[in-house]
Amino acid sequence: MKSYNEVHEIVKTRLSANRLYHSECVAARCVELASIYGVDIEAARLAGIAHDIAKEMSDSDKIKYCMENNLEIDEIEMKYPGLLHAKIGADIAKKEFGYSADICSAIKYHTTAKANMSQLDKILYVADMSSQDRDFSDKQYVIELGNKNLDECVKYILKTGITQRIEQNKKIHVNSIYALNCFLQ
Repeated sequence: MKSYNEVHEIVKTRLSANRLYHSECVAARCVELASIYGVDIEAARLAGIAHDIAKEMSDSDKIKYCMENNLEIDEIEMKYPGLLHAKIGADIAKKEFGYSADICSAIKYHTTAKANMSQLDKILYVADMSSQDRDFSDKQYVIELGNKNLDECVKYILKTGITQRIEQNKKIHVNSIYALNCFLQ
């Protein structure tokens, strides 16, 4: 498996300065959360730095990558190809960086979440929404909730995101619905 510094150098060549800064902030937040919840800090850091490696690919390149690498594209992803960056990022992390299955899972579901998330899945999901570079009205609440109760924080982010998509009359990925249902049980 490649080291953090090796992955950082590769990520630096594929992302804009702003997106690289976001990835660095997410990696730092992953370390904070992993420390709180007793999760492998280096695994969390590696997930954070690589999570958006495919974010700035064009939609057509994302679809092409999926076709060439036999990654399934569902109906929602065809309508919103931006979602594919997580799935592609996980594939790149596995093939190019030698990441473990648990780190790849966190990357794959950092956008939609999923049912029965691991602690590392939850950490990356929360870190992506509460990193230093983010700016939204209830960010401080999300940070504090994430530091106090990871499950409640994931549930809050899911509920907020799903509500926003409903208000915007946009489709909701089924993984997000399954994830929320899992937290509501």
